[in-house]
Amino acid sequence: MQNIENMPRPEIILVADTVAREKNIDKEDVFEAMEIAIQKAARSKYGFEHDIRAVIDRKTGAISLARYREVVDEIVAAEGEEDDRQNATKILLEDAQVYNPDIKVGEFLIDELPPIDFGRIAAQTAKQVIMQKVRDAERNKQFEEYKEKVGTIVNGTVKRIEFGNVVLDIGKAEAILRRDEIIPREKFKNGDRVRAYVLDVRRENKGPQIFLSRTCPEFMAKLFTQEVPEIYDGVVKIMGVARDPGSKAKIAVKADDMTIDAVGACVGLRGIRVQAVVTELQGEKIDIVPYSEDKAQYIVSALAPAEVTKVVLDEENNRIEAVVPQEQFSIAIGRRGQNVKLASQLLGCDIDVLTEEQEQERRANENKVRSQRFMEALDVDEMIAHLLIAEGFSTVDEIAMVSLKELAEIEGFDEDVASELQSRAKAYVEKRNEEFAKKSQTLGIDEKLKSIEGLDQDMILTLADKGVKTIDDLADLAADELMEMLGENVLSEVEANKVIMAARAHWFE
Repeated sequence: MQNIENMPRPEIILVADTVAREKNIDKEDVFEAMEIAIQKAARSKYGFEHDIRAVIDRKTGAISLARYREVVDEIVAAEGEEDDRQNATKILLEDAQVYNPDIKVGEFLIDELPPIDFGRIAAQTAKQVIMQKVRDAERNKQFEEYKEKVGTIVNGTVKRIEFGNVVLDIGKAEAILRRDEIIPREKFKNGDRVRAYVLDVRRENKGPQIFLSRTCPEFMAKLFTQEVPEIYDGVVKIMGVARDPGSKAKIAVKADDMTIDAVGACVGLRGIRVQAVVTELQGEKIDIVPYSEDKAQYIVSALAPAEVTKVVLDEENNRIEAVVPQEQFSIAIGRRGQNVKLASQLLGCDIDVLTEEQEQERRANENKVRSQRFMEALDVDEMIAHLLIAEGFSTVDEIAMVSLKELAEIEGFDEDVASELQSRAKAYVEKRNEEFAKKSQTLGIDEKLKSIEGLDQDMILTLADKGVKTIDDLADLAADELMEMLGENVLSEVEANKVIMAARAHWFE
């Protein structure tokens, strides 16, 4: 680049066209790179403190060069400067009006500069700036292109293996398949063809970083979308996927059209469709589960091949109890707990698997504790306590609050018995509340601790005896510590975690 002049320069247009075409980037990016290069060369001649701008005419290639100074009311002198009127990028209004009487504060006084002669060093600097801008434009284009591919499957060729991570050539860029995203026992060598799911694309200085995965549930879902036309067309929908990569997986599917067999569509004729996915996933066993809006039915399907005889839902704690015959227990749990773990992931909740004997024993223990509580609090015999339990009452508070009519409708009760029971229940609750208030004051229990959902009065007093008297004392506990303090079978791990998170809520407000 020699003798830049403010005259038509068709060679500039030709260079911009050629670079844009060869590098597959926007021609405007090339023009901007050239302008920055010219500005840098001009500042090296006139001084880097000046605001010098270059503009290339997009049609003729003519280059215009000018110095810009902002018009201001006052100029604050920089440290070491004696004259506050001396500033390379600013000019006082009164001085600017000497050149342009109509100029206003905030506008720029523009001085046209003569063409500059590019020396060898300036030309080399300009070339470096242009090449850097071109590389930046290429990287931006790559980033935007691959950002749109997040959530899709790409094909690549193994280029090299670094510390267990596989670097793939996926066309215009390289992508990383980290070792924790590779299916266990899967081995690759240079030149192997690999399919993987685009997990993330990040913008970095050396170019876009593309991260792939072969272990995420979404990869299996996308494989089924490719292999099953009904899923691709939206006739069959994937409702959930759970994987233990390389070993076993479960996928839940449903069809809005009742005449379509969603499971059959995924299996394919003689299992050809599901087998194609199994082969890609290195022999991973796949259970295809029919999705159901009936959660109990969905649980039964998710735990297949085990036969479930009873399902108990605890929606408040997002927990499920599945009861199975003794001979089905090991099947329901699966090898290393795999079957129940995948079913839990599929449903998004915890599943406890019990045998029929375990369930009966647990229910008997719970009923025994409740029965004893009713007998002591209401001064009734075991038969009446069992009748109350059979009707679904679990606490004395429920008996005190229920309508008298509902209590009188219990088989074997009349209005007099119901009235007496409720009277005793109310007296017990009132006395217990008075005692709780006195003990709270004596022990110095914080009022906020009493408002934590999931703790009853007995639990709060037990905790206070062990030094947990404020909401922060409770928040500092771990779930196992809380469970140990309250005693066996008082709170489950899920319930304990819920109580602790409620106590910690004010930390995040």
